[in-house]
Amino acid sequence: MNRLSRRHAEIRQMLHDHMSASVTDLADRLSVSAETIRRDLRLMAERGEILKMHGAAALPHAVGEAPFERRMRENANGKRAIARRAAQDIEDGDSIMLDTGTTTSYLARELLQKRGLTVVTNSSDIARTLSTVSGNKVHMAGGELQGDNGAAFGNSAITFIQRFNVRHAIITAGALDPLTGVNDYDLAEAEFAATVLSRGERSVVVTDHSKFGRSALVNVCGFGALDCLVTDARPPDDLAQALAAANVAVAIASIPP
Repeated sequence: MNRLSRRHAEIRQMLHDHMSASVTDLADRLSVSAETIRRDLRLMAERGEILKMHGAAALPHAVGEAPFERRMRENANGKRAIARRAAQDIEDGDSIMLDTGTTTSYLARELLQKRGLTVVTNSSDIARTLSTVSGNKVHMAGGELQGDNGAAFGNSAITFIQRFNVRHAIITAGALDPLTGVNDYDLAEAEFAATVLSRGERSVVVTDHSKFGRSALVNVCGFGALDCLVTDARPPDDLAQALAAANVAVAIASIPP
């Protein structure tokens, strides 16, 4: 492979990993000039390999893709491993409440192997995945539908799920902070997640390591409200200590090589 082909392969890999990249970032990462990158992108765009935008580039399928779909592909292996581990604690006939999120959507796919589940959710993706199969009963909350992830939020959705008591209450998280606990970026999502946790005999957060140590605007709950965290890597020391102090069990999923 000559130098030009190798550089083009590296550009494609960077765009695959990050969905898009600026000319400056590509030039810095590949240790070439911005003008060299612009020539590369022009050639690759002419061959239909990429889409060239002002000062940046992206893979063709990434443009116009919904943010939720993009997030489904971020750390997909880790999220699948977390979902498989979380599914091990769920038995045929169990009742489950799930909020919307990429990791809970992966969990729904793992739960296709179970039978006779009762599922309560605000996610149209999870509802579609688990309804009408394996003798499941699926109850979907109504309310204002969010365009990005196809989930219902607001007072109607919260009032609906408050009518249920389930065995497993499982949420995702936008951030896990050693001082404040579980946090999210959106008030409606945080309020819904907090209500989900209050309805379960067992309260679980499923989230990957990228959320460790992050800060987010809205608090969902302190770690004292949780029974278990299922994740894909050992939490850093300060977070591990906060979880242990709150008696939160940490289950670390193994990711296949």
